[in-house]
Amino acid sequence: MKPLQAEILKEFHVKPEIDPAAEVREIIDFMKDYVKNYTFIKSFVLGISGGQDSTLLGKLTQMAVDELNAETGAGYEFHALRLPYGEQNDEQDALDAIEYIQPTHTATINIRPNVERSVASLKEAGYVLSDFVEGNEKARERMKAQYAVAASTGGVVLGTDHPAEAITGFYTKFGDGAADLIPLFGLNKRQGRMLLDHLGAPDHLANKVPTADLEDDRPLISDEEALGVSYNAIDDFLEGKEVSEEDYDTIIKWYKKTQHKRDQPYNRYNKPAYEEKQEEQ
Repeated sequence: MKPLQAEILKEFHVKPEIDPAAEVREIIDFMKDYVKNYTFIKSFVLGISGGQDSTLLGKLTQMAVDELNAETGAGYEFHALRLPYGEQNDEQDALDAIEYIQPTHTATINIRPNVERSVASLKEAGYVLSDFVEGNEKARERMKAQYAVAASTGGVVLGTDHPAEAITGFYTKFGDGAADLIPLFGLNKRQGRMLLDHLGAPDHLANKVPTADLEDDRPLISDEEALGVSYNAIDDFLEGKEVSEEDYDTIIKWYKKTQHKRDQPYNRYNKPAYEEKQEEQ
């Protein structure tokens, strides 16, 4: 294993092998312990897209809420939000995920009007957004809505970030990358599927092809096509296995390019990580 790969593995905490039942228990307990230590928290908030990650975290969140209420009688809630941009291309998957999760509350918030107003205002000011940048506007509008719901329900916002996405920076900074808790951190993609299988999730959700679906010009383009590397290769890398030189180079390229997304905002006293990680690949 190359030194930089070993360093990255320490950063992302992915285990070479997992016990799905033990991981489920650990994640649920993590969420329960958090709210028990912050008594102002009464709810969890999460956007449900119908993809693997939000389906898994949604199910674990409702399980945590059910246990908390059984133990305390405090009336904790889970607000599962549908956040489509107009009509979602894979809406049925999102509806199937909601049916599987059975959340305390479900609401649909159409982000399209707000995104269109924002894009129009920027254009009026002389800033014309590309389709890709407009996609980031969608992700940030979704997170804005989630924080508004959290603020009105005494809640915290959950994020689905995990190492297989974090290593490539495949998320929108201050969009889906913004959250109060990221309970899935430490799991790669195949391990997330293992947990969904353990929890009896519908197969078409557990094994759905991952897609951010942010670009109008390329609807439902897969993450793997956009990244130029498969999640199997990323998962192997994160588990400390050997990958091809081409896959290794692609993963490292994304890792270095997107370091700013994983760092806290820089100031004069915290050194940007890229200055420390250039030497050894």
